[in-house]
Amino acid sequence: MPNPRLLLAAGLIAAGLCQPVLAADEKPAAELKSKAIEETVVIDAKLKAYPALYAKLLADGKKEMAKWRADADKELKQNPAWFKDRRWSFDRGYSLRSIVGRYVSVVYTDDMDGGGAHPNHALNTLLWDAQANKFINISPFFTETKADGPALRALAHEIRLAVAAEKKARDIEIKDPDTDTELSSVKPKLTDLGGIALAPSTEKDKSSGFSVYFSPYAVGSYVEGAYIVFVPWTAFKAQLSPAGVALFGGERPKDDSENE
Repeated sequence: MPNPRLLLAAGLIAAGLCQPVLAADEKPAAELKSKAIEETVVIDAKLKAYPALYAKLLADGKKEMAKWRADADKELKQNPAWFKDRRWSFDRGYSLRSIVGRYVSVVYTDDMDGGGAHPNHALNTLLWDAQANKFINISPFFTETKADGPALRALAHEIRLAVAAEKKARDIEIKDPDTDTELSSVKPKLTDLGGIALAPSTEKDKSSGFSVYFSPYAVGSYVEGAYIVFVPWTAFKAQLSPAGVALFGGERPKDDSENE
C-alpha cells in the first residue's frame, strides 16, 4: 500500500511543476480586489505575438473572473462574518507550451479558494490554429475521431498506460489501466481524454506527440495531485490523417518535461 505522506509529497511536487512558466515580474493582464474576492489573470508575454489569441485569452479570463466575483459577492451577503478578515481568491495563468508550425499550445491553470476545506488547483489546455485564427481540437490530425471510434479508443488506451506508468513511479500500482476505476475518467471522447498539448520535437516544425494534463482528482485522489504524461506520436501513428502525418515526427527533446 502506498505511503500517504509520499503520495502527498509527490502530489505537491506535481502541482508545482504544472504552474504556468511565467516570468517572475509578469504583470497581471487583469486584476480585481474587493471585500469579497481578490482575482488576477496573467498571460504569458510570449503570447502577445498572436494578438487574436491573446485577446481571446484575456476575454475568457475576465469572464471567469466575473463568475467568481458574482459567487463571492453572493456569499458575502449570505455569510458576512466569514469575510471579516479574509476573502476568496481566483488566479488564472495562461502559459505558452509549444509552437509547432501553425499550432500554438497553451496551458492554463486556475488556483481557487472559495472558503472550502482547502484551496483547489486545476489545469487544462487550449490549441490555437494561428493560420485560421481560431481554437481547434485534435480531430484534424486523425482519420476519424468519433466517440468510441478506433482512433480515440487507441489514444485513450495509450493515455491510460502513460498515467499508470506515472502512478507506478509514485508507488501506486495499477493492475489494468483499461479497467482501473480511477482511470475510467479517460474515455475515447475528445472531451474526456485530458488536456492535450503538442509536445515539441527534435525535428523542426514537428511534434513528438502529446503532453496530456490532468487536474488533481481527475485520475486519482487529492493527495496524488496533478498528472502530466507524455504519449509519443508513434503510439498513434496508425490513426493519423495526412495532416497528422505531416505534423508529427522526430523525438521528444530530453529537457522538454521542464517546460510542461
